[in-house]
Amino acid sequence: MPDNEEKPIYFAEVQFQPKPEFYWEFITEINLYLNQYKPKQDWQAVAIFPNRSLDVKELTNYQQELVDSGRITRIYLDEMPPGSIGMGLIELILSQETQAPEIVKNLMSRTKTEISNNSEREGIIDLLETVLLSKFSKLSRKEIEAMFLVSDIKQTRVYQEAKQEGMEEGEQKGKLEGRKEGEVKLLVRLISKRFGKLKDSQIQTINKLSLEQLEGLGEALLDFGDVNDLDEWLKSHT
Repeated sequence: MPDNEEKPIYFAEVQFQPKPEFYWEFITEINLYLNQYKPKQDWQAVAIFPNRSLDVKELTNYQQELVDSGRITRIYLDEMPPGSIGMGLIELILSQETQAPEIVKNLMSRTKTEISNNSEREGIIDLLETVLLSKFSKLSRKEIEAMFLVSDIKQTRVYQEAKQEGMEEGEQKGKLEGRKEGEVKLLVRLISKRFGKLKDSQIQTINKLSLEQLEGLGEALLDFGDVNDLDEWLKSHT
């Protein structure tokens, strides 16, 4: 889909086996979409074959007119110029996991120097990441991030997801730390009222308790007879 109404909608179909009815089916699918959504944009279609031998041998006059007018563009992968970014993307799709890092780094470097349009560059980064996530599902987040240039990592979904998770973890951690701090202050106040001012060492030990231990201390406090009971409890729980 284009980012504005001045650009055409692209329909792409990949055909890797002989299919005499290919063009009729492709044209039908396009017309179904146009009839359903009635877009204002113009449209173009791309038929992708691994080589000419798998293309339909004889087109009808109507099909040939669509091809001759450029409405349908045919691409034969074995005839594409070597070294293009497009071929690099295809190479990545067909690559082994061990080959992927070098291919991605090369494509990222070329994208940075050869593509000046920011939206196109972001589109290539998104496509690279999509291929990696779908084809190499076992790769870790750090492994995927390592394949991208440092300046482009922030545009990837794995980085954005990691950032979001980090923010959520930080927020959750902040809530827990705030709750723990409140528990400590409350317990120190209650114990001080019962047994007098606590020693610094006792307060430090209470500060080191987990939230669960603090809750346990609050319940045990009801049974303490004097400050010695507090010391024994802290000794047995730290």
